[in-house]
Amino acid sequence: MPPVQAQSAGAYLGDLAWPEAERLVKEAPIVIIPFGAGAKEHGPHLPMNADAKVMEYLTDRAVEELPVVVVPPILHGWFPAFREFPGTEVADPDVFAAYVKEVALSLVKQGAQRIVLLNTGITRATGLPLSIVAREIRVETGTPTMVASWDDIEPPEVEELTEQRVGGHGDEMETSIHLYLQPDLVDMSKAVQDYRGAGEGYPGYRPGLFSRDPADPAYSETGIFGDATLATAEKGEAALRLLTRQWLEILRRFAETPLRADR
Repeated sequence: MPPVQAQSAGAYLGDLAWPEAERLVKEAPIVIIPFGAGAKEHGPHLPMNADAKVMEYLTDRAVEELPVVVVPPILHGWFPAFREFPGTEVADPDVFAAYVKEVALSLVKQGAQRIVLLNTGITRATGLPLSIVAREIRVETGTPTMVASWDDIEPPEVEELTEQRVGGHGDEMETSIHLYLQPDLVDMSKAVQDYRGAGEGYPGYRPGLFSRDPADPAYSETGIFGDATLATAEKGEAALRLLTRQWLEILRRFAETPLRADR
């Protein structure tokens, strides 16, 4: 098989007739299962489709550049940190993981060589159940499987674009990205600075929460963490360029992962 860079562009599974789909799922070096929240709060100024729009952007770039197959996206998932705000959630992580696993297994049975779970959430949030799925698929079927989360795809250079003191959700960079991707749905008159909950970093996993209970130390009036007022479309365009470069490099490298000898 020629190197992935030398092969033709990819395809969306849903755009294909079944005979072509049957062939491409077996031939593609990678099948991507994209996951991004279709409706999750991102502050008073951003649309709740923010994660899904970034997911669409990244899968479009993958299909344009590499011979991957992208399957229909998963838009509902496990979002405990945002549960007290409007949105749609599969609140049971086991149900969510079981659903994603069944999707992945269906592709393995059809001959997928490698599976990538694109996660536009972060590793220690939505990435937790997805990582369990990836490990189980690898162990049960022998299929190379990977989770690529937001913090895997975001290179250190993105930090150099920011002016905010700290951030992490609905902040300067996320707002900038959507000023570039979907400016008509961003209301900068409602953009705010909210550093509530910022503290000194130290080792350990401390699950975050955007609480709507004023008695909770994690109370958030806005649902953001950072300074959205500093956002610009130019920063968003530059960030997406960096994210795309990292994402495509991850896919190229993973496409070289050895397969079982009986494949």
